[in-house]
Amino acid sequence: AGGLAAVIYTDMVQTMILIVGAVALTLIGLHRVGGFEALRAAVPASYFHMIKPTSDPNFPWTGIFLGAPILGIWYWCTDQVIVQRVLSARDEGHAKEALAEYHSPHLLNNQLTALFHDLFKFGPNGEVLNGDIAYPTMIINLLPTGLVGLVLAALLAAVMGAMSSVFNSASTLVTLDFYKKLNPGADERKLVNFGRIATGFMVLLGLLWVPFIHLISSQLYIYLQSVQAYISPPIAACFVLGILWTRLNAQGAITSLLSGFVLGAVRFIFELMDRVHGGHYFENPVARWIVDINFLHYAIFMFVVCSLLLVIVSLMGPAPDRKKLAGLTFATVDEKMEVLPSHAVARKPAAETPSERRLNIAFSALLVATVVGLWIYFR
Repeated sequence: AGGLAAVIYTDMVQTMILIVGAVALTLIGLHRVGGFEALRAAVPASYFHMIKPTSDPNFPWTGIFLGAPILGIWYWCTDQVIVQRVLSARDEGHAKEALAEYHSPHLLNNQLTALFHDLFKFGPNGEVLNGDIAYPTMIINLLPTGLVGLVLAALLAAVMGAMSSVFNSASTLVTLDFYKKLNPGADERKLVNFGRIATGFMVLLGLLWVPFIHLISSQLYIYLQSVQAYISPPIAACFVLGILWTRLNAQGAITSLLSGFVLGAVRFIFELMDRVHGGHYFENPVARWIVDINFLHYAIFMFVVCSLLLVIVSLMGPAPDRKKLAGLTFATVDEKMEVLPSHAVARKPAAETPSERRLNIAFSALLVATVVGLWIYFR
């Protein structure tokens, strides 16, 4: 775990630098434009309302409240990068505390970042048509010279660290879940070499894909959210229903995942084809609906379809062996595992202490209150 520990410590330092830079950037920017009220008066009123109408092309309120949680479940509960870091915690109490405390600066950083584009559009250089460059442009133009280099270095290091974490996690999954199962006799050296090859292949695919990003959206953030909306629903459906209901089986899960992959791929490919041809490629009403529906609404549709398939196919097949569910669902989390001796109990992480529990509850309550307050203020 030494390598992972080094990554975590590096991320912590980078996060502190980026938050300090973001706070300084926001304060300087607000001072330049005459304060927060001057900023609100200078930009469209819709910029400060998070609850958008259902007709909003990017973030309708129905998509935010019903679709965005699907993306959140996929990322925060099943993404390999997040899971790897949570499992590195000393015990259950530390894992909960880290998650609760992490979201406070994460929420602060999100709110500060939301102001960057507005601040720069109100600056002396005029509007920025591409919001993706607002943040680095403000860093260069507003921060003092020494802080510019420090924040840019931390930003670039964070980007490289995030990419390396993704490639490392993805290559680990491919190596252990596919290559090792197909080649059970492979030694450690072969596994490492295959992991390196897999990493290089994924880097190459990523580079080849860059020219197509602008076809989905001119804004990088919306592109990332839309792609996640086409990936996350089947995984979120299997995860949520899987830990809640012991009747689901592998056949239902595979059917749900494959069907979700097809639905997401169809939307993604149709959207690319339509954008390449100027937005008028499909005339069929069904194809047109697939292309035009908001990506968060499409995520809701995918989640419902995948959940129904998961339940129906599972009920058509046999129930899974109860022993194989030990430790995997809420109902079986304390049951003995089949691979352990009959006298051994399923291994569990050390329980959180009373003081840790109180602290975690306090941080969680503060976080919920902050989020609710922001939604009310910017409704």
